[in-house]
Amino acid sequence: MKKNLFFALLAVFVNGAVCAQQNPSKFHQLKEEFATPNVYRTASGAPGHEYWQQKADYLIDIRLDDEKQRITGQETITYSNQSPDELTYLWIQLDQNMRALDSDRYKTATSEMRDQMSLSALKRLEPTFDGGFKLEKVTDSKGLPLKYTINGTMMRIDLPRAMKPGTTFSFKINWWYNINDHVNEGGRSGYEYFEEDDDYLYIIAQFYPRMAVYNEVEGWQNKQFLGRGEFTLPFGDYKVSITVPSDHIVGATGVLQNQNEVLSATQRERFKLASESDSPVIIVSQSEAEIAEKDKSKSEKTWVFQAKNVRDFAFATSRKFIWDAQAVKFGERKVMAMSFYPKEGNPLWGKYSTKVVAHTLRTYSKFTFDYPYPTAISVHTAQQGMEYPMICFNGGRPQKDGTYSERDKYGMIGVIIHEVGHNFFPMIVNSDERQWTWMDEGLNTFLQYLTEQEWERGYPSRNGVAYNIVDYMKGDKKNISPIMTNSESILQFHANAYSKPATALNILRETVMGRELFDFAFKTYAQRWMFKHPTPEDFFRTMEDASAVDLDWFWRGWFYSTDHVDIALKNVQWYRLNTKKPEVEFPLDENEKYESRDKYISNIRNKEALTQVHTERDTSTLDFYNRYNPFAVGLSEKKDYESYLASLSEDEKAVLNSGKNYYQIDFSNIGGLVMPIILEFTYVDGSREIQYISAEIWKMNQEQVSKVFVTEKEISQIVLDPNLETADVDRNNNYWPERKEPTRFELFKAKQRSVEQNPMQKANLN
Repeated sequence: MKKNLFFALLAVFVNGAVCAQQNPSKFHQLKEEFATPNVYRTASGAPGHEYWQQKADYLIDIRLDDEKQRITGQETITYSNQSPDELTYLWIQLDQNMRALDSDRYKTATSEMRDQMSLSALKRLEPTFDGGFKLEKVTDSKGLPLKYTINGTMMRIDLPRAMKPGTTFSFKINWWYNINDHVNEGGRSGYEYFEEDDDYLYIIAQFYPRMAVYNEVEGWQNKQFLGRGEFTLPFGDYKVSITVPSDHIVGATGVLQNQNEVLSATQRERFKLASESDSPVIIVSQSEAEIAEKDKSKSEKTWVFQAKNVRDFAFATSRKFIWDAQAVKFGERKVMAMSFYPKEGNPLWGKYSTKVVAHTLRTYSKFTFDYPYPTAISVHTAQQGMEYPMICFNGGRPQKDGTYSERDKYGMIGVIIHEVGHNFFPMIVNSDERQWTWMDEGLNTFLQYLTEQEWERGYPSRNGVAYNIVDYMKGDKKNISPIMTNSESILQFHANAYSKPATALNILRETVMGRELFDFAFKTYAQRWMFKHPTPEDFFRTMEDASAVDLDWFWRGWFYSTDHVDIALKNVQWYRLNTKKPEVEFPLDENEKYESRDKYISNIRNKEALTQVHTERDTSTLDFYNRYNPFAVGLSEKKDYESYLASLSEDEKAVLNSGKNYYQIDFSNIGGLVMPIILEFTYVDGSREIQYISAEIWKMNQEQVSKVFVTEKEISQIVLDPNLETADVDRNNNYWPERKEPTRFELFKAKQRSVEQNPMQKANLN
């Protein structure tokens, strides 16, 4: 019997443990979810004393064929094995293969037929563009062929002999590929064709075979590039020679090495002036670019760029480019902020782009580390934004008449901030974009919000604002995935990877941690992991380690779940202390009786229905109690009160006579996401007070909690989350006394709206 009892108790214990793991408390520490700390990554979130990473250096020569829209290139990669491991093969990323006719990107894309379809929609059902790398040869440094195997967007090179730790291996790849029309066919890079000028503007990236990352977390990065999950790359040094038509202007990662060969004396003089200026200086003017567009040189020039300690390389080239630049100072060091844009970008780009680049570098540096690279370039394209080290491609084009809408203006400023900001995350703090989009997009979008607010007071930021995420958070959970979801599997990609993590960080900063603690911890993370490869745990652990704030409940709720915030004021009860003072309490008690008697429905109606009652007809029936003053206090009550006072200490007497109000408020966590409770009390005299209660109030019960608030003054109104800090999805249950917020709607207009003019066009007409 005892044995059976033991096993029964053991079964209860084990089952209880299993249930606890399957349904952990919202304050359960993230032990199971996090990797075990080791000599490479510490429990504090910092790199360990044996942290290592690989290095890949590139020597690249390419030629852009402006007639065929084709790139031909050859490269030498020198790979340094700085790991403690022996490597028998190397993995190379062939990201252009995403556009190959037989790519998994096309094969795995879902599609369906509809009753009505456009010709362009039908065209998209089958690939027609002959994209992807065309490899001509893969050899070692002596020209001997290397055995290689291509698997989609990855290529394995089998080494002739194993790479020992601390050794290097150099090899060469020759290749070419057709450049895609990124405006009509999509893509992060490609060409835009300007029919009126019969001319092209090229933004070129992922244009060369690139080394994959090898680290102690996952070994080789081996997830195929399907188009969404971006890039994880090792750092290295680059020297890239780019041959283009001689009237083209080229902007690229790194520093131009041969100014004398590719720039005119006038352009070199203007660039020198720009390097001393704190406002933009024109290096190539619009009129000069327009002349180049008409003449279209058939000769070629080679531009040479060098970049050190970068994870990638990209460039833009066109004869249409206007070019301006200015210097941004960081101590004794100068960074060149530059913009390249066609005339179609003006007047917006000439007015704002380079100034926004400079502002972004300064603001991001304030919250992380001083921008370490020598240049930062913004290039205008027809499509919205993509980022690479020291260069980014950004949309935001005005109308042909030079006017633009408010949306055009702020959209352009916002995308430039965002893409230039990516220099910090992930170009320097080099997270794995193929696995965790939020680690670069979310952190960067958060800093974009801070930078926008420092650009203009009241800037209309879309992301990072708590109340802007409400509609997404309260949506159908079948269409929402946790932030901690692999890039290729995310539902509602932008909201999940950009908006939600940016909002979460803003809530951490403003509501949970406070600005001082958050800013110190965030800067600590950025500085610990600059030029390294962090994981999500490194970020989570550092934020806690540098602030002494336990945030596991926050990461669990915001990053590992799809819960939303909906905290309700379930009930409010108002109490006052019974002082036992007869002159106060006795009249109050009697008043309650008489007030109740006066309010009762029968008594109200009887005042009219009964013209006279018996005691009014026969006054002899009246006695002492009819003449008795119910509010009078007798001697016995006074003596009882004096005796009661004598039994109290001085502290107890102070409490008794304080006249304070006691409000018990019951809260209900409807949304499931535990959050701090923020209350605004409005008192009868009109004054207000805000009280913050940390999320730990939910630690013993994550569904219902109660708390008593003691106030000097009587409360007339209570509002939960008065400043819209927590992304609470239902504000109708946030008020006492109860109050409903109206839902706005618009009248349906049956008549099709005409295309509206922007305000600048209307103003010109007037």
